[in-house]
Amino acid sequence: MHWHILTGEYPPQPGGVADYTYAVARGLAAAGDAVEVWAPGCVPARQPRIAVHDLPDHFGPRALSTLSRRLRRSPTPYTLLVQYVPHAFGWKGLNVPFCLWLRAQPRASTWVMFHEVAFPVSRQQSLTHNGLGLVTRGMAAIVASAASRAFVSIPAWEPMVRRATTVSTPIGWMPVPSAIPVSADAAAIAAVRQRFADGNALVGHFGTYGGLIAPLLADAVNAMADAADVHLLLIGRGSEAAAVHLRRQNPAARDRIHATGTLEARDVSHYVSACDVMVQPYPDGVSSRRTSVMVALSHGRPVVTTAGALTESLWHDGAVVLCEAADGDALAAACVSLARRPSEAMRLGAAGKALYDAQFDLRHTIARLRAPDTAFTDWPAAS
Repeated sequence: MHWHILTGEYPPQPGGVADYTYAVARGLAAAGDAVEVWAPGCVPARQPRIAVHDLPDHFGPRALSTLSRRLRRSPTPYTLLVQYVPHAFGWKGLNVPFCLWLRAQPRASTWVMFHEVAFPVSRQQSLTHNGLGLVTRGMAAIVASAASRAFVSIPAWEPMVRRATTVSTPIGWMPVPSAIPVSADAAAIAAVRQRFADGNALVGHFGTYGGLIAPLLADAVNAMADAADVHLLLIGRGSEAAAVHLRRQNPAARDRIHATGTLEARDVSHYVSACDVMVQPYPDGVSSRRTSVMVALSHGRPVVTTAGALTESLWHDGAVVLCEAADGDALAAACVSLARRPSEAMRLGAAGKALYDAQFDLRHTIARLRAPDTAFTDWPAAS
């Protein structure tokens, strides 16, 4: 197969969609397909079976003209695979011309992966934000109508996409795998534990510490601050600022709150593997689009997380510990309990790893893309 992948971000740019697209491109190439990636601000490169193209603007007129010209010249039949997140295509999330351009492409060759569908609409937010929500819903409808096949990262997106497609358009569930390969460097992992745990238990969190998740994490950390035998390790971009905030809130525990800052993927693997427990709260609940929890599961780390409106039923089968998002005390108690019971932590970590291998590993993503008819019957039950 010959793929043209359109994405709003691609390494060396940071971001979950960038990491996901990089992993998918490599996976398709390893399976024998030809892959071309189109993104703004990336580094043009050629690898075996992969060509990366830097677009001249952020899916504006010059970029769309370039894409149209190059696609018309494609010497072989191709599939246009769009990594859709409304704000990823520039214009402050309002790039309607890109959506219209996409609808003008041959429908039979256009597939769309909806990582997200639209900005939410709510009575609790401003008119400006609700206006953004309405426009992005219209954009999603145009994009969905352009697709001969659509994929969604979580089942909750399916009804929104379905309303904009024809009855015959297949829509499949395609969860997002971890973008951090597991490194089995025992010496590096031991060095992390020696540096940060100092013989104590180590509870970790991996993420970017955004405004929705940081308060939930802070509630859990504040509740476990009195556990003198537990250290906390914040991993990833934004962790240093988050650690400063948490130390101010918990001065007695300041020496037990650590942060890594931005890391290379291999180092992320070492730091996650060094943790006894990972705490990963989400305001709308853990779901199959949360790449940070996928990293913990793929590394066999026991996970304490939250249930919510977007949580699929498979998370209730004992592979993770589920708490209410607003219950920081429950999150803290579950983390401390697991940290002090290594055998139970090991059992939970193994269960999480088994769930990841069975449902989320990258090989499932590549199989769904290369044999797509199998991707439209494999839906998890609603929570």
